Amino acid sequence: MGGSGMRIGVLTSSRADYSIYYPLLTALAEDPFFDLDILAFGTHLSARHGHTVDQIVANGFSVKHRIDTLPAGDAPADISHAMGSVMQAFSALWPQENYDLVLCLGDRFEMFAAVASAVPFNLPVAHIHGGETTLGAIDNAFRHAITVMSTYHFATTDAYKARVIELTGSARNVYNVGALSIDNLRHLTLLTKAEFFEKFAIDLDQPSILITFHPETVSFEKNREHVAELIGALGQLSAYQLIITMPNTDTMGNYVREHLLAFIDRQPNAVGVESFGTIGYLSCMKYCRFMLGNTSSGFVEASFFPKYVINLGNRQEGRLITSHIINCAIEASQILEAVRTIENAGPPAPVDAYGNGTTAQQIVSILKQIRGRLQ
Repeated sequence: MGGSGMRIGVLTSSRADYSIYYPLLTALAEDPFFDLDILAFGTHLSARHGHTVDQIVANGFSVKHRIDTLPAGDAPADISHAMGSVMQAFSALWPQENYDLVLCLGDRFEMFAAVASAVPFNLPVAHIHGGETTLGAIDNAFRHAITVMSTYHFATTDAYKARVIELTGSARNVYNVGALSIDNLRHLTLLTKAEFFEKFAIDLDQPSILITFHPETVSFEKNREHVAELIGALGQLSAYQLIITMPNTDTMGNYVREHLLAFIDRQPNAVGVESFGTIGYLSCMKYCRFMLGNTSSGFVEASFFPKYVINLGNRQEGRLITSHIINCAIEASQILEAVRTIENAGPPAPVDAYGNGTTAQQIVSILKQIRGRLQ
């Protein structure tokens, strides 16, 4: 490792992980100690998914590498083929660079493949959001595998830190730093309702539900039934503006997307959004009446406000359950009952589970200590 600073490659494969990374990328970019490269792949390069690499550039970051490895479809064979494409692409990239450390986040199949490709090169990897559990998604296996392949670990709670230690068999280089999303919420200036309307033409003065629903990839054969039940419930929520963001590129993700888009086309109180961007999504979360779906942002980001979340099905099963979460089966009658529960409840109790908004600062400090030990 040459030089006194630290050369870092950051893996980002989707709008979701980039939004979480944002405060850390800002801190790394502003500190001359670090030489930062952003490696964008996955849905970032997909026009259908909003070509969100443009958001990275618009935020003032340069993207060193753009790797196009999007699956051709949403069948299991397509996902497996895409994983192989990611590994091939990154196996050609790693010898071109001389990174002191590679940063990765989360649990996506693309992220797993990129990290796996780094293992034969003995590249040190630091993993953010390890130790968490989502039993209804194949991401659970990918997340734990990434943990085992990584050298450094930045967990978001003590419980998740303990699971990382259990998985790796060692407490060395395992840190509870809290969640970067809380940094975002403490330091970003969110949009006003008027600014939000000007940008997205969505009136948040109307009582609104923010909806993000991804397929369950462990029991993916049930997704047809799940989508029918969800749409059946949404069709009865005429008192609300239904703000629906599109699902990830997962097994049967295209199926979920197509049926949600068809529902939006025929439902006058529904609006679809491919990608709000970080500030837009968090602003919508701030002003919505509650959230509905099965996204991890309902657990972490929504806890900041706090905002009630109707968490559907098993995709996020195993995550820390705090007072703002209402678990619900993917059945229309139960979804409607959960909505009535929220309507009759007072405000959710404050949640203090994911740190105090200093996560990026802690990670930067730890990375400098790591670099010192490696010299």
